[in-house]
Amino acid sequence: MIDHEVRVHPSAARLPREEQLAWKLAAVATGTQDAPALDAEASEMVVNRVIDNASVATASLRRRPVAVARAQALTHRAAPGASAFGLPAGTRLSPEWAAWANGTAVRELDFHDTYLAADYSHPGDNIPPLLAVAQHTGRSGADLLRGITAAYEVHVALVKGICLHAHRIDHVAHLGAATAAGIGAMLRLETETVYQAVQQAVHTTTATRQSRKGEISSWKAFAPAFAGKAAIEAVDRAMRGEGSPSPVYEGEDGFLAWMLDGPEASYTVSLPGPGEPRRAILDTYTKEHSAEYQAQAVIDLARALREKAGPLEKVRSIVLHTSHHTHTVIGSGSGDPQKYDPKAGRETLDHSVPYIFAVALEDGGWHHERSYAPERARRPATVELWKKISTVEDPAWTRRYHDPDPSRRAFGGRAVVTFEDGTTVEDRLAVADAHPAGARPFGRAAYTRKFRTLTEDIVTAADQDHFLETAARLAEVDTAGLAELFPAVDTDLVAAYDETLPKGLF
Repeated sequence: MIDHEVRVHPSAARLPREEQLAWKLAAVATGTQDAPALDAEASEMVVNRVIDNASVATASLRRRPVAVARAQALTHRAAPGASAFGLPAGTRLSPEWAAWANGTAVRELDFHDTYLAADYSHPGDNIPPLLAVAQHTGRSGADLLRGITAAYEVHVALVKGICLHAHRIDHVAHLGAATAAGIGAMLRLETETVYQAVQQAVHTTTATRQSRKGEISSWKAFAPAFAGKAAIEAVDRAMRGEGSPSPVYEGEDGFLAWMLDGPEASYTVSLPGPGEPRRAILDTYTKEHSAEYQAQAVIDLARALREKAGPLEKVRSIVLHTSHHTHTVIGSGSGDPQKYDPKAGRETLDHSVPYIFAVALEDGGWHHERSYAPERARRPATVELWKKISTVEDPAWTRRYHDPDPSRRAFGGRAVVTFEDGTTVEDRLAVADAHPAGARPFGRAAYTRKFRTLTEDIVTAADQDHFLETAARLAEVDTAGLAELFPAVDTDLVAAYDETLPKGLF
């Protein structure tokens, strides 16, 4: 890997484009065709994430934001076009709108992959726009594999090197750049073209983190789909010869100078050198539970603690000692009263670790629908326990959260349960059971099980088998075969739900 210093340069310096971060990201993408054959482990993980995305997208088809995105996309049909989850097999949409519908479906349940470092990310959000463009442009499964691998490489590098959340910038700004780079790799575009597309994508997808603060709305599901759609449009303009705000990162009125650490900012972004394999996807991990990633280990911790916690009505308080991020973003350190509101919506509750810990402690597990049901959130015993749960930052856990050694990095915490008589019970868990370093790391069997569980009420067993077989041979499928990466569902069930929605402009 090569470390690249990224800092602000005055316009008078005329920073050569080859020294700009956007160019270096583009070069990683376009250099994919000159890199060694795709790494076998990385390719296997791409297949796992394609399965994972289809699992959570299919399970979300009858949820309102997904149905709204699908209805909007349906008014933008195109040929050749791209497929969308939940629509009849022959329906084809303009690729940017297919990416909008599919990206929303993938993100809605907060249940697919994650990568946490200096910033946060869901790298699987790159897959819907790349798949849509692959279908529309007649690419093969092997092309798609190359593009996804490159998108993950760029995305992980940015998340490791540049923190957005400290300045309350939403993490989709890194997603837009990664998606543009991945599309460039897949289509074998020139570095100049990808460079312009990356800059346009960053410029148009920079937004604040208010989408994840207080009363969280459905925009949390739409945000990555918007970034994917914007990235496709940026690539299209760049292919037509249009330029971009440049240098988007290093300019004196640019991203680093005004959105992040300011004119004196300096970051280090590590990228693979010529000939190095692209393996960044192997640093990422998926979710066993439908909730914010920092809650994954907390759910597993509550499940283990339940066996020795005793009568929960005797609990005086529960304190979770954890990292700065868990405490301030999804814990009591956020200062958000909505995180303790029994009337809060799903989007808010899945970012409330006090709620998640209370329900997991009571139920001994987590369900992607039942655990968020309004009647579940308003259960009196749950509300009483919920109010007794708080978080505190423990510097040791914060250091482990940012530890550069993956074997030491941790996203969990230590829970201390204090009872009315003053006695205490405590336990700790560093990483979720499904994490690569956890008790039960996710492999192909776990991804398959997750897919079958989440799709059982809308996809027949035979169609489940067909989808899994197609995904497993992704590197061999042709353009027509890409349509089979959308599981055949009961479209009557989906259409019946869609008919209940109000109409918009389109």
